[in-house]
Amino acid sequence: MLYGRAAEQAVIDQLLLDTLEGRPRALVVRGEAGVGKSALLDHAAANADAQVLRVTGVESEAELPFAALHLLLRPALDRVGVLPPQQSEALLGALGLGGATRGDRFLVGLATLSLLVELSAQRPLVCLVDDAQWLDGESADALLFATRRLHAEPVAVLFAARTGARLPAGGLPELHLGSLAPEAARQLLAAHAGTLPPAVRDQVVAEAQGNPLALLELPRMLSPAATGPLPFCLGNATPVTSRVLATFRDRIAALPESTRTCLLVAALDDRGELSVLAHALGLLGASLDDAAPAEWAGLIRITPEGVTFHHPLVRAAVLLATGIAARMAAHRALAEAVDDDRRAWHLAAVTLRPDEQVAMEMERLALRAQRRGGQAAVSAAYARAAELSPGAADAARRYTRAASAAVEAGLGQRATELVTQALRRAEVEAPGEAVMALRGAEAHASGEAVMAPRGAEAEAPGEAVMAELAEVRARLAVEAGRPLEAARLLMEGAQTGTDHLTRLSLLSMAGFYTWTSAAHPDQIDLTRRIEELTPTGEGVTTVVKGINQDFRTVLEGGTSVASTVAARVGQVPFDLRLIVAFQAVIPADREVMLDAAAAMVRECRAEGRLGRMPQAMTVLAIAQLMDGRHPAARDTAAEGQALAADVGQPVWGSYLAGVHAWLSAVAGAEEEYTALADEAFRLSEARRWMPSRCWAEYAGALLELGQGRYEAVLDQMDRAMAGPSRHAFIWRYAWPDYVEAAVRAGAPERALEALRRHADWAESTEQPGPLAVQHRARALMAAEHCAEQEYQRALELHLRHEQPFDQARTRLVYGEWLRRHQRRSEARPHLEAAMEAFDRLGAAPWSARAAGELRAAGVSVRSGGAGDLMATLTPQELQVVRLAVTGASNREIAAQLFLSPRTVASHLYKAFPKLGVASRAELARLDHTRR
Repeated sequence: MLYGRAAEQAVIDQLLLDTLEGRPRALVVRGEAGVGKSALLDHAAANADAQVLRVTGVESEAELPFAALHLLLRPALDRVGVLPPQQSEALLGALGLGGATRGDRFLVGLATLSLLVELSAQRPLVCLVDDAQWLDGESADALLFATRRLHAEPVAVLFAARTGARLPAGGLPELHLGSLAPEAARQLLAAHAGTLPPAVRDQVVAEAQGNPLALLELPRMLSPAATGPLPFCLGNATPVTSRVLATFRDRIAALPESTRTCLLVAALDDRGELSVLAHALGLLGASLDDAAPAEWAGLIRITPEGVTFHHPLVRAAVLLATGIAARMAAHRALAEAVDDDRRAWHLAAVTLRPDEQVAMEMERLALRAQRRGGQAAVSAAYARAAELSPGAADAARRYTRAASAAVEAGLGQRATELVTQALRRAEVEAPGEAVMALRGAEAHASGEAVMAPRGAEAEAPGEAVMAELAEVRARLAVEAGRPLEAARLLMEGAQTGTDHLTRLSLLSMAGFYTWTSAAHPDQIDLTRRIEELTPTGEGVTTVVKGINQDFRTVLEGGTSVASTVAARVGQVPFDLRLIVAFQAVIPADREVMLDAAAAMVRECRAEGRLGRMPQAMTVLAIAQLMDGRHPAARDTAAEGQALAADVGQPVWGSYLAGVHAWLSAVAGAEEEYTALADEAFRLSEARRWMPSRCWAEYAGALLELGQGRYEAVLDQMDRAMAGPSRHAFIWRYAWPDYVEAAVRAGAPERALEALRRHADWAESTEQPGPLAVQHRARALMAAEHCAEQEYQRALELHLRHEQPFDQARTRLVYGEWLRRHQRRSEARPHLEAAMEAFDRLGAAPWSARAAGELRAAGVSVRSGGAGDLMATLTPQELQVVRLAVTGASNREIAAQLFLSPRTVASHLYKAFPKLGVASRAELARLDHTRR
């Protein structure tokens, strides 16, 4: 029975009821040690009319990738075979059970989601995760990823974690468990130690401070005749956990020495496997039989599955009560008893001075963790290998790899500490030692032993490490809001003698980060230096040189284009492909941008590389937007934002928020625009990240333009194009909007410079899209006898490359011009086509403007249709419906959107009545040109 927890039990009971009714729930129970979190999970397990999977995090297993996930899913591993092949391979690989696919942590998360859903199809499922603060990072990521994507499945997930402990469970509801009220504390004490004299009972209640574990454990220190004062009276200044620890230590000290040895080995082994414990204890002159007194004392529980501690504080008390010599002996025995990754950690624990053999063992452990996709574990293993490295070169290389893995795992502070260590060891690197670092790196790639002979080729290995270190430092600098520092670091890395493609990648990223910074006097000099460092050559080398020339041109305020459409560069590093795709916005080569971005997104989806998805989806959303595919761009931006939050990439999340704000502004969704723009502005200020700001600023101007507030458009764009984002590429696309606003505000003279600059850029691109918009802008500024020729030329160019939004805007202003000149019959087709296009794109203010012009032209305008029906769907329903119309199955849609098939079915079930259809066949007959 739980005392004083009726309200909390009611929350758990409602969660279980919701789960049974197909409404998945998740909850994080937080509280101090001993406050009763585990008891609440016990209540859930006992009252769940469902399957129960349970795991408890163990602090010393936090460095073993996917260790907790393995223990949680172990009863269900026989169902892994029904998952899609790539998911099952990734999950098995992550758990060390075979599988040929590297265990990308978010593909493993998707596989975890699929497995939980598969199990829940048989019977509702409850997952209980105790001591979640000690989960290894990879298990935590996978479980949280899956939990956030449960929408319509009978699955409940409960986490229990200590208050203040790191558990990235943002967005999940939390239940804070406080101390018991005095009356409940007395009831609990009476139930378990009812014979205490009143004075002693009152002192126990006072000392325990409402902590249930303390209420149970403190009386164990008393003799049957105790009347007070208590021997453990420590005063209220001492934390209650310290008091409980003291009681455990005293109880442990009273046990036989052989029993204490059993407790120590169990505390260091983590998993408590009987076979391992028996082997290790035999080496120490003890046996499992010696553990019996600890079990009788209520400190441990022994079952066929293994040894478990009554509470994590018991384990802590065992370790605190043991000297270093005894602990080292236990570690040595355990190293002999295990043959998996734990062996390396036990060996490292007893190594007190540099030892290359043990360092190599830890490095091999890091490589195994890398194959399983456990970046936090990779970082920890490389860091320990570095600590044990006798040579400075090896230490620097290993610290660098540890820092790189920490960045991938989202452990920014830890990565910064490791970078500091790498730099310190690199400063003392001797030339001869650099060779060993290179040979070691080569051996890792081939799977050979790490040790290799020293030789004459001394420079290359150290240089490669320094290039990698520069890249890690640059990523940290960007996240810390220092993009120009990141650019300088990448430039340094590019000068270390690294291979050609890596050098190009570093320099292209340096140019990109220089451009992404808010305006700064150093930017132009940096881009010039980057150009000087970029080697000459053909193919991708030429492309990179052109890209960096364009970065400098835009920073100098120029409009010419140096980069070309030769952006299909083949197999090059991902970062380089990303920049090449981004650069296509400069010459307005939307086809190249679309193809490259779509290919990167497909690749990331196929390989489960969700950590790269937000970057690729940013490029894709921009390409879709510029190609006039607004609904698709909205879907991409929304999905990318959610993934950026999942993988801890706020910079890219804010970039996508800015792009999404632009789309919301075009749609006239003012509230949505405001929320997205605020997010983009906030991070732009915090990180000096200009792209977020420029998109949000342009979005605000478009919102005003769509509402006909032309003076506001001019004021906003004047401020923006003179502010921190004045060097953004996007203003080249915005200049015609400035022209339109100036003309309609009766101030065409204000538009002359914008018209000239856009003309220079459009002509240098030689692309029909910018040239068409340029002719539209000229028509707005032209004398009456010249305007029509410009409009017609614009429409001719639009036909060469369909861009629905730009073409519809040209038809709108041309139709307006024709109507004003009393040519209504000629105006109507243009205005009707414009309104239909705006409807398909969801551009409500622009559609309303076209409808108004049609009415003025004498046309009765009918509203309604599939476009309006589609507007009733939620964003997720809209994504699912668009994919369903293409003929994709529920499972295929689920894989693409990182959902479960059951969730997809639920979204379709809710969407059908909103759209007035009853089947997929009827769905296909609706007007879905908006997709």
